[in-house]
Amino acid sequence: MQGWVITICVLAVLTAYIVWLAGKPSVTPLVDKKAETELRSAVPEHGREGNEIEVFTGFSSMLQAIEKDVEQAESYVHILFFKFEDDPVGRSLAGLLARKVAAGVEVRLMVDDAVNMGRRGFYRDMQADGIQVRGFSPLHIPLIKSDNYRNHRKIVVVDGRVAYIGGMNIAERYGAGLDWGCWRDTQIRIEGPAVADCELAFALDWTHENAPGAALELASPKYYAEPVSKGGIDVDIVCSGPLGEGPVIMHRVCEILDSAREYAWLESPYLIPTKEVMASICAAARRGVDVRLIIPPRGDRGVLTPLATKAYIQEALDAGVRIATYDKGYMHSKTIVCDDKIVTVGSTNIDVRSYVLDLEINAFIYSTEFASRMKQVFLDDESVSTYIEPETWKKRPFFQKLAEQFAKLFSFQF
Repeated sequence: MQGWVITICVLAVLTAYIVWLAGKPSVTPLVDKKAETELRSAVPEHGREGNEIEVFTGFSSMLQAIEKDVEQAESYVHILFFKFEDDPVGRSLAGLLARKVAAGVEVRLMVDDAVNMGRRGFYRDMQADGIQVRGFSPLHIPLIKSDNYRNHRKIVVVDGRVAYIGGMNIAERYGAGLDWGCWRDTQIRIEGPAVADCELAFALDWTHENAPGAALELASPKYYAEPVSKGGIDVDIVCSGPLGEGPVIMHRVCEILDSAREYAWLESPYLIPTKEVMASICAAARRGVDVRLIIPPRGDRGVLTPLATKAYIQEALDAGVRIATYDKGYMHSKTIVCDDKIVTVGSTNIDVRSYVLDLEINAFIYSTEFASRMKQVFLDDESVSTYIEPETWKKRPFFQKLAEQFAKLFSFQF
């Protein structure tokens, strides 16, 4: 009998250790600070002005633009996506990248390791074609997946002259949509000095997954073109996450909301905010700012995430926030436009995971002209959305409210 007790205790301890190890952050700050300093010093000095930005609200046009820029690449192509799927879209782009390698162009591809566990054979095929592929932050235990501390960034840089960031991954459904509607997202193409900051973000993540000495090839001047003004738009590229940056994007979002005087219009697939962001959203609405938010009518997978989002809607409505659901399909765009002067576009959702647990990248854009463009994008989305009526929302069934509060308890994991 005593042997069984000991065995059960040992198994319990082992199980607890495995669970802890699976959730343990495999992301740590860059060990070699000298390497980080060298990479940062490679970026030419520049202000935030002098950029041109193209906006994509559909996947097909964005993918065509990326393919055109990759076709014109002469030196290198650097790509980082949270997901790069083994489907017709992914295979087509992989084929193009392989052809560029054969033509003498350096191609580096980074994907998040955990979310792409089932695609490693696809990536090995890319490596066989000469594409340098890395999985960001490989799991401690291959068969146990941890969703924490993942690389959620989307970055493409071609020859230091053009960069892309936003909410879109490389997957067929981004163009084809879901069986119940389209996939609505936002990506931007940047030309100008801000491209170097996108390259630095890629280089730091690539260095994290390589021996610092081997990765310091990315500190070469050939990866950082001298700043050339391409337009009149001011851009800050901001990264956040557990690599040492901390929740910088969250703080910048709060600054936008806290400084808003006329309006702040937001789009996000989720409303699962940190307490700081929720406080800023509600405070802005209470002082008379026109705060609007467009979210999807349902989730793209699972039930807990949309339930958790619904748990926060009542508090926002009570503060005066207007919340609409996007009728045409799944709203995956991550944007804010405020007071005709500032916009942010990037990979960051309004959720705890994006603000605290994952690596993200956003462009903070200071331009009346660009804000006007993004304001119209919001209005176009609003025209095919339905606003939630506060009084009707209060009358939803008790058990629905109970399920929402249950999901909210686990919202830090979504």
